[in-house]
Amino acid sequence: MDAALQKTIRIGNVTVGLLGLEIALAQLAGKKISESEAVSFLYDQVSRKNYIPSQAVEPYKRALLAEYRRYFELEAAETPGLTIRILGRPCVTCNKLKTTVIDILQEKGVAADIEDVQDLDEVWRFGVTQTPALIINGEVKSAGIQPPRVQIEQWIEEAAARNK
Repeated sequence: MDAALQKTIRIGNVTVGLLGLEIALAQLAGKKISESEAVSFLYDQVSRKNYIPSQAVEPYKRALLAEYRRYFELEAAETPGLTIRILGRPCVTCNKLKTTVIDILQEKGVAADIEDVQDLDEVWRFGVTQTPALIINGEVKSAGIQPPRVQIEQWIEEAAARNK
């Protein structure tokens, strides 16, 4: 039995994991349909496997449209802000890396979307074979080690400066 893959997308200011979105996007490949038809299809597929509150239908549809456009490269990807992903199963080193990142963000007054990626299939999609791994704005900064705190600070400061 194939498990539905979880893909994270931004719904407004929140990052949400959606089951089946990656599969639904792949099913649209090569089809000649309008964007509104594509969004309806994606919403239908995603709403079967995920709870979507009735008041959030429109924000979800806008996010699905943006993801559709990004997936099929119909528009340039926008940088919504600082995104940090910490890859790895819960362990002492992974937890320490996450705590260090959060501490640095608080000290520097930098806002960031932090995502824990624990599923090994998802970790490997980032091209990472060793954990813990730190990804800032889509760029793998470290893998298999706990980088020094000063190095993490430098990476966060550089990424925050680029996002201004």
